[in-house]
Amino acid sequence: MHLGLLLLLLPAVSATGVHDKHLWGPYRPNLYFGLRPRLPQSLMTGLMWFGTHDYASLQKTRHACEQNDNLDSYSWTEYDTRQGGVQVIKDSFNNVKLTTEFLKVDGGEHGGSWAARIKGEPIDPDKPTQISTIFYFGLEGMGGIEMETEEEENGIEGTVKLSGNTPELDDFVLRIVDGPNNQAVTSGLHVNDFEDRIGKTHFIGRRLLTEDIWQARDHILKEIVDRARDVVQPYKDPQVGLPHASWLLQLPDDVYTGSNLFAFQKSFDGPFQFDVFYESASAKQKLSSATLDQGIPALVEAYGKRFTEVFPYPKDFPIEEKKHLEDFSKSVTSNLFGGVGYFYGNSIVNRKFSYEWDEEEDSATDSDDEGTGAKLTEPKALLTATPSRSFFPRGFYWDEGFHLLHIGQWDNDFSLEILKSWIELIDENGWVAREQILGEEARSKVPAEFQTQVPNYANPPTLTMAVTAFIKRLKETSAKREPSHQDLGMDFGTGAAQTAFSADTSPSVGVESQYLNDPALGLSFLRSIYSPLKRHYDWFRRTQRGQIKQYGRKARSRTEGYRWRGRSELHVLTSGMDDYPRGPPHAGELHLDLISWMAFFTRTMREIAEFVGEKEDALTFTEIEKAILNNIEDLHWDDEHQMYCDANINEDDESYHVCHQGYLSLFPFLLELLPADSHHLGAILDALHDPEQLWSPYGIRSLSKAHPEFGQGENYWKGPIWIQMNYLALRALHNTYATQEGPYQQKAKEIYNELRKNVVNNVVKEHDRTGYVWEQYDAVTGEGKRSHPFTGWTSLTALILTERY
Repeated sequence: MHLGLLLLLLPAVSATGVHDKHLWGPYRPNLYFGLRPRLPQSLMTGLMWFGTHDYASLQKTRHACEQNDNLDSYSWTEYDTRQGGVQVIKDSFNNVKLTTEFLKVDGGEHGGSWAARIKGEPIDPDKPTQISTIFYFGLEGMGGIEMETEEEENGIEGTVKLSGNTPELDDFVLRIVDGPNNQAVTSGLHVNDFEDRIGKTHFIGRRLLTEDIWQARDHILKEIVDRARDVVQPYKDPQVGLPHASWLLQLPDDVYTGSNLFAFQKSFDGPFQFDVFYESASAKQKLSSATLDQGIPALVEAYGKRFTEVFPYPKDFPIEEKKHLEDFSKSVTSNLFGGVGYFYGNSIVNRKFSYEWDEEEDSATDSDDEGTGAKLTEPKALLTATPSRSFFPRGFYWDEGFHLLHIGQWDNDFSLEILKSWIELIDENGWVAREQILGEEARSKVPAEFQTQVPNYANPPTLTMAVTAFIKRLKETSAKREPSHQDLGMDFGTGAAQTAFSADTSPSVGVESQYLNDPALGLSFLRSIYSPLKRHYDWFRRTQRGQIKQYGRKARSRTEGYRWRGRSELHVLTSGMDDYPRGPPHAGELHLDLISWMAFFTRTMREIAEFVGEKEDALTFTEIEKAILNNIEDLHWDDEHQMYCDANINEDDESYHVCHQGYLSLFPFLLELLPADSHHLGAILDALHDPEQLWSPYGIRSLSKAHPEFGQGENYWKGPIWIQMNYLALRALHNTYATQEGPYQQKAKEIYNELRKNVVNNVVKEHDRTGYVWEQYDAVTGEGKRSHPFTGWTSLTALILTERY
């Protein structure tokens, strides 16, 4: 397949059309395959399937990603944010390997058109594969859909056609087209009773409330069950015997007036294929199966070629492993991109909640007098990469910064759209909820006790990592062109950062970027987010400030100490490290990780201020950063334990250190706040590399193996290995401590090389063994644990492999 063909089918993105290229996508990542546009109330699609080898399989209908579905795997093998991709789903229970192919097609004024192909084949060719699929279209909000194909009481033969219209999408046509070699089950008991319905497409059209469209699965299955209950009556006698399930478990073939949910069911025996087309009327282009026949291979070829350019295979890994590791990297990267969701709806906020140790200070926070109790907010929209399609299909603040480091390497502009979406959630006080649970569909996946968000609660401000990564790309791209930027008021610095291990330090972005190609546009974006980010920064300093002088603590700054609000006796959910050991709750405690994040946040704000020409702000941030770094030393370093620690208050109202060796004690190192010649660095590297403490053959443990709470209780952050934290460690080693001269430079290089291979090899090994990447990895065995697939920050393994920090 020639790459030129792809250019015909999928034209290059113009500077004015980038948003159109990102309008459609599998933005319902909680579904195995669900397409929608980035519009608040619009057209929603979804795929369902169940086996017809027995009647009980209907109860195991696949639709939403569920870990208890026990699928072998489901994975986007390729996914490009602007063009589409290919997903492979392996379902051994139903003996089917499903492939979903999705292709965006440019054209018109309303976001273009798209084509999708759903095909299946047996996993085990010696066993039957009998599958019933249902593809549905649901319309939320204004507009309408009508079925153009004439209704038939025994089903439809041939192509299904619908037409629709919404204010944002304007006119469009939907078609479902059968593949050339599909077969239905044609033999069995009572076959003559059903011969008029076998092999046809069965359908319904129903009118649902807008807020119920997301529950399409339940409504559709109810129609199948209701019809089957009537049809099965003549066959209830065991001596008569039941007909084949594919003939009885069918939609009833009727459409109600004013329907906004249409479902189309096809049943197959053996391999199958059908295509779904969405044609925007303004594009004036009719799609066909040839569009997919030619476009998908071209997309796959172009994606593979571009992937090896953006994420080149490292020279220090075995060449015989190249294809295997590249396929793994493509898969986890594609799953991150294919796991981006668009959510719209209200959330639950309680502006008055506080724990007892926060109550004294809550009067000084941003809580207003709207009354107590949880309340629904006005609906909002969010574009976000989701940590886990099965377990966490929603937006998480501190996960997103890591997601955007990866997405930005491939599609800079798409990463900025996600970043901007989060920035727009920052309220007038500067707060943004750490967990974005927007609408009933999102809430259906969240235990009730975690649904309410509190405006005094923070989360690690990782979005700033995405900002600094963009500035770095902008500087590097501009340095390569060497234009004159004086007229734009930009200070591009010296270009790429030093690196100790890679000769090629130039940025490589997978697709064209209007923000990188046009420095003025990039600067304009940074200026647009500067004010809300500064408001967010000020909110952190105002609401999360800790107490220093009240307890006679000695520090060079009397203001720069910080404490996570919203902790319980056993958890500090707001820190992101939920059950990591801390001292007893106290209004006077100070948290090392939060002051470290504030140093990082301040450094980021200084960098943005310098870049956009806010010189006075930059000087202020410089002073604050210096004060915070001094206080990290004054308030949190413990000479006796030779580590950084939290601080707390004892019964005599005196300050003391709470020292727990693990991710917490590493934070000044992880965020590169220590100079390379710091005399504390040696003790940190010793603990990190000690097998009896944090070091394992699979990555750095979250808590020391020697700690009495190691592996105890909930055991979420009490030992298990987290990939994003290992990424931070590797980045710190790679960019700073193994690069800059200092007494521990050689040791840092050695640790870096060994740690990188440990992390990559274990994540890949577990992926090979289980079919998934995991939320965390066992601290003793390296086995994948908890939610899966977890192609949120665990996908950073691909960046670690190719050394993109």
